[in-house]
Amino acid sequence: MGSIFKRKWKDEKTGQIVEGDTWWIKYYRNRKPYRELAKTDQITKAQRLPKKREGEISEGKLPGIYFDKVKFDELAEDFLTDYRINNRDTIDKAERLVRYLSKAFAGIRATEITTANVKAYI
Repeated sequence: MGSIFKRKWKDEKTGQIVEGDTWWIKYYRNRKPYRELAKTDQITKAQRLPKKREGEISEGKLPGIYFDKVKFDELAEDFLTDYRINNRDTIDKAERLVRYLSKAFAGIRATEITTANVKAYI
């Protein structure tokens, strides 16, 4: 179950506890807590966001804006860059595999690649 809160911190000058104006949310995925800025100062908007994230999790999607815009192509290029930087012996094989996967997943957001998509590709 998710929750909302405002961050609190100790002011260095006065020593008093200060509360922020913006709401934050906290939700869990695989028993791991995630905190995310709700980007609103309105409580009603903030209350909807944990429910939205929990809905995304129950649908098998990775929640949040952090993953929503990343596409397969970016992940594949980062993967190949890592292989090149670390001088991996299997870079040729990795490039070949990325070419094969690109035929099915190029241009698709990472969050849209589901088990069903992978099974259909196989």
